Amino acid sequence: MNLSIIVSASIVLVLSILLLPFSPFDLPKQWLDFVLRRSSTSTSRELMADMIVHNGVIFTSDASLPFADSMAVLNGRILSVGNYSSLQNFAGDKTKVLDLEGKVVVPGFIDSHVHFIYGGLQMMRVELRGVNGKDEFVRRVREAVTNLEEGSWVLGGGWNNDLWGGELPVASWIDDITPKNPVWLTRMDGHMGLANSMALKLAGISSLLQNPNGGTILRSADGEPTGLLIDAAMKLILPWIPEVSVDERREAVLIAGNLALMRGVTTVVDFGRYFPGASIENSWEDLSDVYQWADSLGKMRIRVCLFFSMETWARLVDLITKTGRTLSDWIYLGGVKGFADGSLGSNSALFYEPYSDEPHNYGLQITNVENLFNMTVASDKAGLQIEHAQHLSPGTISRFGEQGIIASVQPDHLLDDADSARKKLGMDRAERGSYQLQSLLASNAQLALGSDWPVVHINPLRSIKTAMKRIPPGWENAWIPSECLSLKDAIIAHTISAAYACFLDDDLGSLSPGKLADFVMLSTSSWDDFETEASASVEATYIAGSQAYP
Repeated sequence: MNLSIIVSASIVLVLSILLLPFSPFDLPKQWLDFVLRRSSTSTSRELMADMIVHNGVIFTSDASLPFADSMAVLNGRILSVGNYSSLQNFAGDKTKVLDLEGKVVVPGFIDSHVHFIYGGLQMMRVELRGVNGKDEFVRRVREAVTNLEEGSWVLGGGWNNDLWGGELPVASWIDDITPKNPVWLTRMDGHMGLANSMALKLAGISSLLQNPNGGTILRSADGEPTGLLIDAAMKLILPWIPEVSVDERREAVLIAGNLALMRGVTTVVDFGRYFPGASIENSWEDLSDVYQWADSLGKMRIRVCLFFSMETWARLVDLITKTGRTLSDWIYLGGVKGFADGSLGSNSALFYEPYSDEPHNYGLQITNVENLFNMTVASDKAGLQIEHAQHLSPGTISRFGEQGIIASVQPDHLLDDADSARKKLGMDRAERGSYQLQSLLASNAQLALGSDWPVVHINPLRSIKTAMKRIPPGWENAWIPSECLSLKDAIIAHTISAAYACFLDDDLGSLSPGKLADFVMLSTSSWDDFETEASASVEATYIAGSQAYP
């Protein structure tokens, strides 16, 4: 069994499984060989396409034929790509013809980093994303608690204190409006959360309690907890929160799937509900209780590649040995994940140099280095992938290409990080090491883009625009313009390179003969305009040649 290690970004450590058995028709070449053998012994009518898509600008993400105007689909896979006249032999009486009317088509987007069920759950809770001040923060919590029974938890998150100048929220903001309900509201990055005083009391968090290893209880000047818990300190509160029911998680995955399709996402790499302090069993329970349930009932809407806690690596290897990596057309086994440190926004990402705004703070080491090393070696001995490769130390970039390391980056984090990185790291340090997308490509690194949803919105087209333009809110010019990507490179990083990063490039990531016919029709009819403005929206999403949205 060959596994591939993924060290991760700020720094989440991820290990991905590389070599696993495939069924005879999983690989494009084998599928095409089968089709061609059948055609040599049968009438040509048996090779009629189910659908021919034509009259468009099809960007394939395949270097051998980057653009085409038509493609033929048979049994959910791409039969041929080229010009319309070359596909006429595949047209029959029952072949559906889809006229793109000149629209741009791209491969189905792959989001290389999401917390899929957690994102769906957040859509059902207090939404604090985009809140730009204390008053609105309090208003949304008050609105949420209005109809709750006494003792019920108020859950939600997505807040970003950088949007209102950096001041951190405290329990006293919401204590008066939640005297009979415990509250837990996570920061957008998932590395910090706010508990109200009732929740702190339930969990026994007081001035006498010491910080746990890898975590911090933020305190006032007199030593009292403020309500904010960072990284491993969150495990003090999480056991007191009622477990999310199976029905809630199932509803969440359906909601999340519908949203993803609206955004042109056909495959996600799901890092699960595993956060610092969370149960290592969450991802395993979601596999059996949610994903396999949905698959058995035909309710899966998009493809998922699943990651699990690194502590459970042996269980994953055992499962893959028994079943292979492909559990179905919808569910794939990806690898394992571990945390090395925290996040920039929570001042807990671990750096070689201290934070400019906290000269004695270098960040938090969440997992003991020796334990992390031992688990990593036990999991695998080959292949590195850096998750959230967004703030890199000098000399790091060249090692990506030299060592064949995949850089997984979430461009939309840049929109929130630009101002805070310069404040927390200093102007020069931030601009030398932050979001070095073009430099990573120049070092021959593979670049895989994602969102980290629900930290930011799941929206590949916005992610692509951010990677191309790099203009944060309120700015007129790009942040580090030399690191802007071209449209082609940004799409490739969200398609074929993303597929390669999760070992699905034999079946997904490009519109190539033999691969699954997952594609997206965009609103624009001009590649040149798209390349210049980076603006478009999703008009339709297809999975295996069938329209999944709208």
